[in-house]
Formats: sequence, structure tokens, C-alpha cells
Amino acid sequence: MSDVIKNRYDFVVLFDVENGNPNGDSDAGNMPRIDPESGCGLITDVCLKRKIRNYVETLKEEGQGYQIYIKDNIPLNRSDAKAFEYLNVQAKEIKAIKKTDPELDIKIRDFMCRNFFDIRTFGAVMTTFVKANLNCGQIRGPVQFGFAKSVDPIVPQEVTITRVAITTESDAEKKGTEMGRKYIVPYGFYRVEGYISANLARKVTGFSEDDLELLWQAILNMFENDRSAARGKMAVRKLVIFKHDSELGCAPAYKLFESVKVEKKQGVEIPRKGKRECDTAKGAIPVFR
Repeated sequence: MSDVIKNRYDFVVLFDVENGNPNGDSDAGNMPRIDPESGCGLITDVCLKRKIRNYVETLKEEGQGYQIYIKDNIPLNRSDAKAFEYLNVQAKEIKAIKKTDPELDIKIRDFMCRNFFDIRTFGAVMTTFVKANLNCGQIRGPVQFGFAKSVDPIVPQEVTITRVAITTESDAEKKGTEMGRKYIVPYGFYRVEGYISANLARKVTGFSEDDLELLWQAILNMFENDRSAARGKMAVRKLVIFKHDSELGCAPAYKLFESVKVEKKQGVEIPRKGKRECDTAKGAIPVFR
């Protein structure tokens, strides 16, 4: 494992979606999330971090130090128990053991950070003591995302589809097809801002230079292994990185973010294609220091 990062970073990710639903709202029939005031599309930080987790899991295949804590079909308690097994501690005896070993919480935390990439990166809430007598604590991760928001208002479309697969035997006697629907965003160009704290990396999780390089790689490729008909064509168009010259940084994040501007080309009223309406796909990734 390489050294812990020593510099603060702020970053901006610009990506687009074409004829897909980037993040459906389960409280609105899976319609694309929208800011009701501006009409701009929204994508939650949880959605983006899920894609990063999936990429790292696919690339590293649960290698040493690169397990994923929050993943499909794996109860959190199963991962929590690994720390107790490693330290040879019984969960029901945790309170008594802490009296003789006041650093037990730190040992549990360090084990989880050392073995799980997403805990080392994003942090985690691992307090399931009430339900399962397991408590690995709460960790605030050095990497934080905001919500992604589209640069322009989006206009979701509800598309009706027909399927020939009938659900039940009784329905098959009455009809030969069934109707369904799906939502798409014809085109949306999104922007998300993120922060990386070297201070939290040093004090808490041990997020390293190797982890940082893997994070950049995962951000650039987070849609490449996450294809589905529902999401359409999604692509990261630009990653803008601000590297500070110290652990605590040398400029406010909002001023750096304000320097990254996205504008429609002259004469374009409604953007419908990323390569035509914006030139963010061209060139190498700039690193601002």
C-alpha cells in the first residue's frame, strides 16, 4: 500500500446521458429525478458512488484491501463480523473487553478501513449493535460527492412499450401482449462536484495515493461496465481536478468550482448530442494545481 495522500483535492465531473434514465425516483414511479423549481435533472451521490463501487469490485475482484462493504445481496453484519473474527472478539462480550482494551474501537476501525475500499474512501455507518450485537462504529470518509445536476432543464419522456411475455396463465388465455412504460431523458448534460480531504485520510481511513489513482480511474469508467437499456448512453466527458499544495488546501472550493464553466455553443437552443453541443470529449484530462 502506498503512502496516505498529503494534498487536498476538489474535482468536477461532467457527464451526459442520451435516451436513458440515469437515476429513477422510486417515489415517482421511477421517473428521472428533477428539481421542481428549475426543471434541471438530479442524480444522487449514492447512485454515483454505487457505480464507483461496482467498477472497483469488477476490476479488483475482492483482492486484498479492495473488498466492498456496501454491495448487493451481502448483509452488512456479515462484513462487520470479519473484524470481530480477526481480532478474536465475541460481539456479546464487547463492552467488557473495552474496559481492558480502550483501543479496541480503533483496532476495529482500522481493520475495516484496511480491508474495504469503499469504507476507506467514502466512510460508512457500521452501527448495527441494536439488531445484531455488532458495532464497528461510524467512519467519515475523505471522499465526498454532492448531487449531480443537469446544466440545462431536462424534459423526461414516458415511452409506452409492448411485450409478448405474459405474466400469468390466466392472462395468457385473454391476451397475447402486455403494455408497459419506461422513462427516458432524450439528452441531459450533468455536473457533479466532489471533495477529497487529506486530513481525514491521514487521521481516520488511510486513503492512499494508490486509492486516489484508482478513484480517478473509476470515475472515468463508472458507466462503461454499468450498461443497461434503462440507462441509455451515458459517458463521462471531462474530469477536472484541483490539487492543492497542502493538506488543508489553499483556496475555497466554491471559487475553484466557479472557474469551471459549461455553456452551449452559439446557435444551439436545445442540446441533444454531447459531441456536437459541447467539446468536453476532446483533449486530455486537465489537472489544475
